[in-house]
Amino acid sequence: MRNVDSLRKWTTVAGGVLLALGPVIAGCTRESAPPPPAPAPPPFAGPALARYEAMRIPADNPMTAAKVELGKHLYYDSRLSGDGQRSCYSCHVSEKGLTDGQPVAIGAFNRKLTRSSPTMWNIGYHSEWYWDGRAKTLEGQAKAAWSGGNMGASGKEGAPGMDAICATLNQVGDYKRMFQEVFKEGCTQDNVPKALAAFMRTIVSTDSPWIRFRDGDTTALTESARRGFQVFDVKAQCSKCHSGLLLTDQQYHNVGVGMTAKEPDLGRYVVTKEEKDRGAFKTPTLLDVSKSAPYFHNGSVATLEEAMDQMLKGGIPNKWLDTANLQPAKLTKAERADLLQFLRELTVNYTITPPKPPQ
Repeated sequence: MRNVDSLRKWTTVAGGVLLALGPVIAGCTRESAPPPPAPAPPPFAGPALARYEAMRIPADNPMTAAKVELGKHLYYDSRLSGDGQRSCYSCHVSEKGLTDGQPVAIGAFNRKLTRSSPTMWNIGYHSEWYWDGRAKTLEGQAKAAWSGGNMGASGKEGAPGMDAICATLNQVGDYKRMFQEVFKEGCTQDNVPKALAAFMRTIVSTDSPWIRFRDGDTTALTESARRGFQVFDVKAQCSKCHSGLLLTDQQYHNVGVGMTAKEPDLGRYVVTKEEKDRGAFKTPTLLDVSKSAPYFHNGSVATLEEAMDQMLKGGIPNKWLDTANLQPAKLTKAERADLLQFLRELTVNYTITPPKPPQ
């Protein structure tokens, strides 16, 4: 009987212990369960060229509508610059074919830079950036422009650095909310370029007579411009470099521009140190070329007619001239007029509305 009583007592005690531990065990189970995954951001359907390869988006900077919207605000906001006077858009205005209309760019603190502002059309489809291709990612280009002469957030000579500007933007309620929504943190020197790059990838030439023409709408260009395209493509062979839907091969060519200077800008050579790249610069797109005067990397040619004639002559002679792709072309007066008309009709409508500054 004593054994039976002892067993009953032990069972009662053990049961009480288990009951007491129940909430603890249950609590441990709840705490150790993995949290539910965060909802994925909605898919972003931005502008794209239907008859061109898909834009390559970095795995560490996926496109979302919220990120593009943040980047758009930053792109137009002069508070991002070192002097608080210039925005990214200041160098890429719609009326100037997304350039600034200056021979060479004017950066923050009104400092003259060494090369002209290139157009932004279809910049997300490129594989290298700047006239010499030194930037290997669009995010890297955005960060370099922000911290360099363009935007002047260098942290040198009394100018605020990127972190200081972020500290200011983090005090702006709208920005604080948007950065938290997109990046789950405030403004940083790394996430600003990501947002800017996301927005810049939406600057696509979808509304263009050239795009419609290439998509099969022959009426998108006038009869003169259509004849001019044939001159461009066949007799003048401009399409050797200004090729495809983007009107650029994204390669580097010496066309002689600036090579007669006492100390010429050596362009791509500075990046590669390869002799063949001396004085070579990236082929610019011809989209909106009628608006983007003056021309070439140093803004040395004032009008579209002069730029066209210079190239029709085979460029400017120098030791490294790219004669493989650049040969003189003799056109009749009518052919020259048609070619010029074709270039003038390579316009693009910029339909992006500047946002209201965040408050």
